[in-house]
Amino acid sequence: MASPAFVHLRLHSEYSIADGMVRIDEAVARAAADGMPALALSDLANLFGMVKFYSGARGRGLKPIVGCEVWIAGAESERDRPARLLLLVKNHAGYLRLCELLTQAYLGPRQRGRAEITRAAFANGDNSGLIALSGAALGDVGQALLMGSAAQAEAAASEWARLFPDSFYIEIQRYGQPQAEQLIAASVALAAKLNLPVVATHPVQFLERDDFKAHEARVCIAEGYVLSRETLAKKLQEV
Repeated sequence: MASPAFVHLRLHSEYSIADGMVRIDEAVARAAADGMPALALSDLANLFGMVKFYSGARGRGLKPIVGCEVWIAGAESERDRPARLLLLVKNHAGYLRLCELLTQAYLGPRQRGRAEITRAAFANGDNSGLIALSGAALGDVGQALLMGSAAQAEAAASEWARLFPDSFYIEIQRYGQPQAEQLIAASVALAAKLNLPVVATHPVQFLERDDFKAHEARVCIAEGYVLSRETLAKKLQEV
């Protein structure tokens, strides 16, 4: 039996600005060379690279999956702790819905420059054309599990499952991050309890190991902090 094909659902290109530095044409070429049947583009809070990605992927025989990782506005007391959610487009209606949600976020009030989507915005519209992934450690479900609040995580997952019927997935990741195994175990247990599907993803923000330094420097510039040589060396060992 042939091994199941792996498809990257998390790709942040150079259009993610501080959160990615992958050139779209290079990502498409690498996916084609690796024999992947499809590839998703899920830049942070924008669809700026979608047309280039879509035409490039089709030209190389890949199925393009359009998506976006979005900021989810926190409660009033937690405005500086926004969660993330990964949205993938199923069809044309889903693409229009994603455009609508992003437009509302950019036209509404910003929080530290972030275009955040409120939970009310998801409730006021048809999400049937979208697939939602929980965001792993950066989503509200994962954050609640990491804090040991199983009830809060269950409530959040149940609400997303209601907003995205039969299209909400608990997302897990394993790339050496702290508490990864603890979160994976808790996430799988929660998914089993709520009868939700699980999907494993890996964030792609650069293509080569040697690109890590440049990626970290870009993040530091955007977030306004200094990365010491010792910390950088330690992170390089983890890549």
